Amino acid sequence: MFTSKIEKIRKEYPHNLMARHFDTAYFNSLEKNQQDKLQRMMKSGFENPDSEMGIYAGNVDEYSLFSPYLNNVICDYHQVKNIRLKESNWDFSGDLDLTSIDPSLSNSSMRVRVGRNVARFPLPASMSQDDRVAFENVMIDIFKKLIENPLFGGRYVSLTPGCEYEISNEQYAQLVAEHKMFKDMSGDRYLASAGINGNWPYGRGMYISEDEQFIIWVGEEDHLRVMVMKHGKMLNDIFSRLHDALLFIETHGLSFAYSAPYGFITSCPTNLGTAMRASLHIMLPKLTNNGQDLNNLKTMAKVLQLSVRGADGEHSQAGKGGLVDISPTARLMVSESEIAKKLYQGINDLWQFEKICKTNVTEDALSVK
Repeated sequence: MFTSKIEKIRKEYPHNLMARHFDTAYFNSLEKNQQDKLQRMMKSGFENPDSEMGIYAGNVDEYSLFSPYLNNVICDYHQVKNIRLKESNWDFSGDLDLTSIDPSLSNSSMRVRVGRNVARFPLPASMSQDDRVAFENVMIDIFKKLIENPLFGGRYVSLTPGCEYEISNEQYAQLVAEHKMFKDMSGDRYLASAGINGNWPYGRGMYISEDEQFIIWVGEEDHLRVMVMKHGKMLNDIFSRLHDALLFIETHGLSFAYSAPYGFITSCPTNLGTAMRASLHIMLPKLTNNGQDLNNLKTMAKVLQLSVRGADGEHSQAGKGGLVDISPTARLMVSESEIAKKLYQGINDLWQFEKICKTNVTEDALSVK
């Protein structure tokens, strides 16, 4: 029954990677307890066949345990032939100054975030309510130390009923409206199937620095989502602050889940590796037909190994003046410094294309190297 349903999904939803790479012979070779565990990983894509990935891990060891199957899924999504470990590297070897591309980029909106899971806790899909609250309490102790640090300061707010840092529904709604806090996950059918949004809102919260340019989400898709955002010209600034914060967390007693050859372990295989997304907002009126069409820009960006989103994030349209969000595509088998450099070079390339285009992307522009 299970395998026949997978075959049906594979035919009707060919983009579903969970189903596309399912191997009945491999599944039948597993012991019953392993089959049950793999089925739990695949549950989201099984119950929601319109998924692209359809897989969420509940424990770190599942990636190695089911690697004969998962490696095919991961290689397909990340567009690599073989998975090999890329060591973490935050050395940028020079300044990534946006004004060297163009002086008008001196006040650019820059953002970088990573997902992290703490090794000693189950991944969110397998966490009980007690696990979620216990993890939040561990992080609260670290946040108290971070708040005392003059480079960060700030406050912690919690959604957990009865927590000393609990905020009201109105305060939570305001933080969501300000794009600081993540939205209520309880209605997300993909995360519900995986178990990631279970026990809502227990164990959920947010730390925000005094200058509001540094945020850590607690209890979303991964244990932590660590973010730095800033208006400025030096890409180095956001990466350096993020690195400093991650080191601070580690030096205060937490180890992040990490495994060869995947790198940092995340709930969803789409974020394996650096688990990093770095982006910059830039106005490209010609390449977006004055903000009316992102398709041509996305075609060009794909050649440059970049992703394009609208001004308000995924699935949104370009903002006024053709404002778009640009980020390097790669997460896996790439280092943090390479992502930073790729973002810088990608912005430079798109800016040069923008200058030579008259009204929109042309075949000549797409051929420029």
